[in-house]
Amino acid sequence: MERLGMGDESGSAVEDVHVEASLKTEYGLGGAQSAPVRRICVLGVPLDLGASRRGVDMGPSAVRVAGLEARLETLGHQVTDGGNVGVEIAETRRVGNVKARFLEEIAETCTRTAEAVLGSLTDGMTPLVLGGDHSMAAGTVSGVAEFYRRRGERVGLIWMDAHSDINTPETSPSGNVHGMPLAALLGLGSGSGLELLSGIFGYSPKIAAENTVLLGVRDIDAAERENLKRAGVGAVYTMREIDERGMRAVMTEAVRIAGAGTAGYHLSLDMDWIDPEDAPGVGTPVRGGATYREAHLAMEIAADDGRMVSLEIVEVNPVIDEHNRTADLAVELACSAFGKKIL
Repeated sequence: MERLGMGDESGSAVEDVHVEASLKTEYGLGGAQSAPVRRICVLGVPLDLGASRRGVDMGPSAVRVAGLEARLETLGHQVTDGGNVGVEIAETRRVGNVKARFLEEIAETCTRTAEAVLGSLTDGMTPLVLGGDHSMAAGTVSGVAEFYRRRGERVGLIWMDAHSDINTPETSPSGNVHGMPLAALLGLGSGSGLELLSGIFGYSPKIAAENTVLLGVRDIDAAERENLKRAGVGAVYTMREIDERGMRAVMTEAVRIAGAGTAGYHLSLDMDWIDPEDAPGVGTPVRGGATYREAHLAMEIAADDGRMVSLEIVEVNPVIDEHNRTADLAVELACSAFGKKIL
């Protein structure tokens, strides 16, 4: 896509100003841009095989309809929409192993996602990946990790979620793979079939536990607590810690830990991280999440830090949303992560 105001040379500068002004009016745009201009590649992963509740396959479309591309372009970024990664339809496939439902199909989608993400980074672009259920993160992070591995570097991970998503097929109470991607990325679940996810590009783990941060978790299974210990993930900030210490202190530590000795970090944002009062359109809502302003502050701190190499936003479910509120918030948060300021 062309940047706003960079059209045909025969067009007038006045017309460009009117275009930008109309977009600001239509989408409620405003504020200042502080982060460096980026070339952003938007990728959709309409995956809903990893969850019990249907509808998140429409999430990428809902976020696009909320004005994602236009809002990012008004910040000065160059945005290209790379379309959607191919996903199988549940009704045309067998569930397979009930302890990891549709695992083979999810692994196929994650492999395609990893290749698309790797391609966008190779082309010098910043991936912004839209979900879809959170199982897709096994593909997104694999693509980012592979790009930097080829350069002799590694990446960190900031996982913003109400849940820890570190179950394996042996420990999952539901068999829903959207509760397993972090386990796959950390190399857990050997011998359970989870190697289909963890082994993308032929190696595991994709990320180091010391550079992995969980932020805002508040619904963790007993078995997941043990898996967190087994994996050695030390940076787990629950909502209680955010309540007691404040988002600024916690997020500042998070970017430091995820960025220590790495080329940067991937930020994986599950919209159920935010309180359902502000983000009602999610499949597994949990009360007591981040507030509207806490969520924006976290994204603004990541933008100020400048080491975010990729972003994904998942679990937007327009079927149960209210007037696309959750998708609209997802776009707002993406803008904050890419440098939008109040002043």
